[in-house]
Amino acid sequence: MMPGDIQPYIDGVLNGNRRMLSKTITLIESTHADHQKKARLIMDQLLPHTGKAIRMGITGVPGAGKSTFIDALGMMLLEMGHKVAVLAVDPSSVVTGGSVLADKTRMKKLSIEENAFIRPSPSGGKLGGVASKTRESMLVCEAAGFDVIIVETVGAGQSEVAVASMVDFFLILMIAGAGDELQGIKKGVLELADVVAINKADGDNINRAKLAQQQYEMALHISAPSFSGWRPPVVTCSARESKGIKEIWNIVTDHRTILAATGELDMKRRQQSLDWMWYLIKESLTESFNSDPQVKNSLTKIKREVMDGLTSPISAAEKLLTYHNIN
Repeated sequence: MMPGDIQPYIDGVLNGNRRMLSKTITLIESTHADHQKKARLIMDQLLPHTGKAIRMGITGVPGAGKSTFIDALGMMLLEMGHKVAVLAVDPSSVVTGGSVLADKTRMKKLSIEENAFIRPSPSGGKLGGVASKTRESMLVCEAAGFDVIIVETVGAGQSEVAVASMVDFFLILMIAGAGDELQGIKKGVLELADVVAINKADGDNINRAKLAQQQYEMALHISAPSFSGWRPPVVTCSARESKGIKEIWNIVTDHRTILAATGELDMKRRQQSLDWMWYLIKESLTESFNSDPQVKNSLTKIKREVMDGLTSPISAAEKLLTYHNIN
């Protein structure tokens, strides 16, 4: 038996009501126990209405022009008849826990469009800077009828890995003329790419962009493809002038066609769902462990004993787990 007060959320999302869509995501992001319970019930009802959208992750080095790029890409997709949702994960302040939720001002054109939905979400200090409920928010947007979901990462730490693990296609946005191009992003992140786009290839920067393109092509040549039959291309574009945006979208759709034909799209999404389940289990166990009163009371003393060499890490771990009744 479902609580009657969640039905308006379910109906509102399925009917594409933007206010109820926002309220549902707010409920999902809440840490309140009652809200979390309601959110789980809502997600179970919305899940059958998800899975048809193209899920795209975008990251890039600072100054690469991600918001301008998403604005240009989103406007083009709207003209093509798509409905676009952008989930932009903002960096939260380590000191205050605040967040710079300015995406709507950075995506000026897209933010006023009826068929676009922009949702800035504070990262909340989660590993990788990715909002812990971004996956659920993505599914809610799909249930509301958005057929292209773009997840923008802050481009720091392990956020790229987290975003790549929830999308079908991962784009890395780079710029030229900022020193050694290959120093701009870690090799491990480059290996996540389904395409690398050199932005700001306009004016007197075109030649530098082409040089950067050659450098990244060489770097990607020695990396294994993300799946059989796909070699990540390197392209140039100018979000400011809307050049090369259509070509990038064609790459996205070609990639999806190949994945769907081989069955790898379905396999990838199934594995992502399973990985997410295990992530939530680990997160819940860690939270429960850290909030245990006996663990809290003993942790400082045991940590000091380990650091001073008085207790081995394995004995310390066993003692703390015993306190928490896990082992």
